[in-house]
Parts: sequence; C-alpha cells; structure tokens
Amino acid sequence: MGRFKDLLASQDNLILHGALGTELEYRGYDVSGKLWSAKYLLENPRAIQDIHETYLRAGSDIVTTSSYQATLPGLEDYGLSENQARDVIASTVKIAKAARDQLWSELTETEKGQRPYPLISGDVGPYAAYLADGSEYTGDYGSISKEELKAFHRPRLAILQEQGVDLLALETIPNFLEAQALVQLLAEEFPQVEAYISFTSQDGQSISDGTPIKEVAQLVDASSQILAIGLNCSSPNLYPNFLTELRKYTDKPLVTYPNSGEVYDGASQTWTKDPDHSHSLLENTLTWQKLGAKLVGGCCRTRPSDIEVLVQGIRGQNQKTRK
Repeated sequence: MGRFKDLLASQDNLILHGALGTELEYRGYDVSGKLWSAKYLLENPRAIQDIHETYLRAGSDIVTTSSYQATLPGLEDYGLSENQARDVIASTVKIAKAARDQLWSELTETEKGQRPYPLISGDVGPYAAYLADGSEYTGDYGSISKEELKAFHRPRLAILQEQGVDLLALETIPNFLEAQALVQLLAEEFPQVEAYISFTSQDGQSISDGTPIKEVAQLVDASSQILAIGLNCSSPNLYPNFLTELRKYTDKPLVTYPNSGEVYDGASQTWTKDPDHSHSLLENTLTWQKLGAKLVGGCCRTRPSDIEVLVQGIRGQNQKTRK
C-alpha cells in the first residue's frame, strides 16, 4: 500500500476500470441470478480477464477486481464451502494481476513511460449486492446492525489485502450505517489499507438511504485511509449537485463514474428507461473535473470504447492545459 496516495499526488487524473457485469452481458454472457458477474469466476474466469485487458488497453490506470458480488455468504449460498469461497475471492486479484501483466508485456518502453503502472483495486461492493434486490439504489437494509455489517465485510477485505491489492474500492455504497462500518473496520483492523469510497444517490442531495451529503462527507473526511470520495452508478444529471455539495465539506479528490442514466429494476434484474445521451461521458467528466473529480470512469452500461474516448480526451485536454 502507498502507491495509490503517491499516484493521486503525482497525476492530474486516474482513469478507472469500466463496467464488468454489463460488459459481460454485451458479450453474450448470462449474468442473471444472485451471483451476477461473479458466477463467471467459477464458469469462465478467462472471460473476466479478457475484459480487464480490454479496459487496460483502452487506457485504464486502475484494474478493479471482479469481487463486487463475490462474498463469502453469497458463494456459500451458491453451494461452495468456506474455503472454496475464499479461494474464489482470492482468484479475483490473481485474474486482475494476470491482465495487468499481459498488458504490460505488450507495451514498448516508450509506451510504459507514458502511463503509470496500473494499480489493482480490490472491489468491495455493498451489502446490497449480496441481497441482489436492487437495494444499491435504496439503501434499505432493514434492521441489520453496524457489527453485522462489519462481520459481512471483514473476510473479503482480509482476503483482498492478503492477495496484495494496491487499494480498496468501496463502491456503490447506498447506506450511511454501512459507510460507518467500513470506515471503522479499516481503522480498527486494516490500518495500512488505502481506499476510495463512492456512493449512490437518487436526488443529488443525499446518498440513497436519504443521509445528507454533509454527514457522509464529514465521516469520510475524518478518515486518513480513505483518500478520495465520490459517486458511482448514478445518473449523470445528479453529479453536479452532489459534487458541489461534497466539496463544501472535504478537499479530498473526488470520484466520478456514472451509469448510462438508465434505471435498474432489482425485481427483474433489468435496466429500464432510456440512457442519457445529452452529453457524452467525456463531456460530463470534463465538467466534473472543474468541481474536483480526479478518479474518473464509467459504471454500468458504459463500455471500453467510452473509456478509450475518455482517456484520449482527458489526456489531450491536460496536454493543452500545460502548453
């Protein structure tokens, strides 16, 4: 750990890995069911590595492991033993590293000098992902306690750390109690771990469970381990208000990776309504950078081509700025 902090300090921006589950769908894979994309860790891990490699070739600086939906309870519900489930979670880091190794072996020394050596971020999806009912977008967790949320997240954090990730991506968090549990868990049991955290929002004024942005920002700003904060898998039109409000309470780098603007129906596990084509991912991101966005990318229903355009546009913009 430490490379994430160093790169945040030395780079104008870092480009995130794009969508995994919906990219599998685009490629013809069935991701229905509670395991979603994680079932291909069991059935076809090469398909996941191929997607990692595609995003890296597009220019991503961070490879996000395929562990969003891979949790001990979820894998055990699927029929795996605890040890088998742990091995599957560990494999997500190995697959990401293999993709990075493949990409790096393809580059010339000149090309390597033009980009940072990619980081591996251990993906820590919310408790809602295990529920698989769309509550990533409501934050409705019922009566679960903070200690139960810590117990849910603890094993995956430990496995990802043991496998040597460079940072953790605490992403798509819809619930304030869960954010508190994660912040405390890092401080109490994983004090060397660096992370970023990103939330979902339905109104641009609060996270999905209704907690005001002020409370969320103050919680994260007080953590020395969470180095950036932002919004992901939310409609692009919510970002300006959300980021503007965040910036009132924290100076940390901001994170943006929106979905396409479509709405996810948890009951049917389908995306409904039309995507937002009013602005491209690049156009939106260039605007959000003015509000403090530094870790940027795309989430569900965005594709490697979107990341490639984003990389070319942002790096070109940065070069113009320096002249």
